[in-house]
Amino acid sequence: MKHPVRRWLIGIAVALLLGVGALVWVVSARLPTDDEVAAKIAEGFEKRFGVALKVGGAHWSLLPVPVLVLSDIATDQPRPITLRRVTLRLQLAPLLQRVIAVDEVEIESLVLPRASVRAFRGKGPKPQEGSGNVVALPAPWTLAPVPVELLRWRDVVWIDRRDISLAYDGDVRFDPGWRPRQARLERAGLAPPLPPVRLRLDRQAGQDRWRTRIDAGGGTWNGVSRLETLPDGKLQFSAELEPRQIDIESLVQAFDRRTSVAGKFSGNTTLVAEAGSAEELGALIRSLHTRTTFSVQPATLTKLDVAKAVATAGVSRGGTTQLNELTGTLDTQGTEDGVVIQYTNLKARSGVLTASGNLKLFNRKLDGEIAVDLVDGVIGVPLKIGGTASDPELSLTGAALTGAAIGSAVLPGVGTAIGARVGQQVEKMFGGSKPTKPKPRPAPRPRTGPRQTP
Repeated sequence: MKHPVRRWLIGIAVALLLGVGALVWVVSARLPTDDEVAAKIAEGFEKRFGVALKVGGAHWSLLPVPVLVLSDIATDQPRPITLRRVTLRLQLAPLLQRVIAVDEVEIESLVLPRASVRAFRGKGPKPQEGSGNVVALPAPWTLAPVPVELLRWRDVVWIDRRDISLAYDGDVRFDPGWRPRQARLERAGLAPPLPPVRLRLDRQAGQDRWRTRIDAGGGTWNGVSRLETLPDGKLQFSAELEPRQIDIESLVQAFDRRTSVAGKFSGNTTLVAEAGSAEELGALIRSLHTRTTFSVQPATLTKLDVAKAVATAGVSRGGTTQLNELTGTLDTQGTEDGVVIQYTNLKARSGVLTASGNLKLFNRKLDGEIAVDLVDGVIGVPLKIGGTASDPELSLTGAALTGAAIGSAVLPGVGTAIGARVGQQVEKMFGGSKPTKPKPRPAPRPRTGPRQTP
């Protein structure tokens, strides 16, 4: 009896293997070749976006798991978007039922020039009517509840308007509804002594809340992030974070920038961004507004000598200013033309001066004013901040400069500062920061001849 049973089981296994082999053969016979896959993807991309696409190579296999690999991809643009390699690993059983379920998408060496990416704005895939799919698929194909389990990228490079290239690594694991369960984003290629800069998100018990942890500048920037659908249907992303002991110079150098302030800051940050729908990820990023109240103790102005500007009552560039404390509020607002950075309620204190003021930075140009008070606020000097982020300058404004000259003539030494403050107040009373041109005096009437005496 044992032998018949064994032969019966072996027969069933062979039959199953033959059935699977036949199924694979039938499916393989209907699938296109590698070249056909590459041509079909290029054709569909151009039809969707109106931009030609070159696919250098394509390869797919069905077993042991369905895999599609595309390599050497480039858009036909003056400065093309390029992708060295993308790999998709799919689930076989759903695929045979015309359901797209991707285990992993791996992206390697993607280069995104800003101008080239902007050409695709508003041309992305539209959601299918009456479905939860964010991508319209030809019938009868559908997406699984979790279309992509894991998205992983390495060496994704963003090139901004100033041609600065920044590389990032990261990964996202998804829950249903395209909600990240876990996410990681990290600046790639940072070498010591620069500390790592990374963002980590962990979803909280299926809610649209994420524990947010940021390592930057040798400190932390932790808190909670939220995603909400507003009554008007818009999508809002918000966060409340607490920066702690973040080194300013290390932070900005990690993004290939320079700063005029050195020191470690702590404070509180709020973040808000809105978009019309979940498909408008770009609009969500562009609308980003942040507000940070900060304190830097101690702080150093690395490119400005405030005492020198006060002493000379003229334009001052370079030098340093040591501060016991620098506090204020930093607002950033995304726009179509870049990020507007505004500092308000700035207050600085050191052993020889205190100062207060406001500053705006847009496209690297500085525009602001500070009032420098000496001897515990008894005397004040108004200064204009101008120049660029890499070459800032301090100077007295027009009417304040005139007041400083008058004060120096009336009361040498300390009179310069008093006159500057008086000049500033007069300037504000009569039209703001632009001094009005004096009206020309009427020319004397010409005399027609010597006056006759009776």
